[in-house]
Amino acid sequence: MTSPTELKPELCNCMALRQAARHVTQFYDAYLAAADLRTTQFSILIKLQQLGPMTINALAERMVMDRTTLGRSIQPLEREGLIVIRTGEKDRRSKEIHLTAAGAARVRAGVKAWAAAQERFEAVFGRKRASDLRTILRDVAASDLGASPSAA
Repeated sequence: MTSPTELKPELCNCMALRQAARHVTQFYDAYLAAADLRTTQFSILIKLQQLGPMTINALAERMVMDRTTLGRSIQPLEREGLIVIRTGEKDRRSKEIHLTAAGAARVRAGVKAWAAAQERFEAVFGRKRASDLRTILRDVAASDLGASPSAA
């Protein structure tokens, strides 16, 4: 463990992850621009295509996003007619997000752009290293870091 007197920004796990995430997001955004999508928007649309309609809370959980952040992210998708928000089928008090035909068409365009970005990333970073990276990052996302500082 690093002592407070040894703290150096280059040793911060959070900063390294966020810098890498911003770098990779900018890279994928450049490719997805051809489909008029941003990485977050593409991720939301593809998740809805794969899993079907779901509540905002359920989608936020699947995306490992804060509900309010997801709420802001879906607004432009709704304005563009790529998703619709309807009253829940099972629980009339809930709101479900549905992918529209226009959203499905945008996903198809986005998949081509995403595939090109994916291919380039793996060519530069290496297929094995990229696969290992995804495994490690999934483990990080699934880890129990939720303990409060007082419980640590």
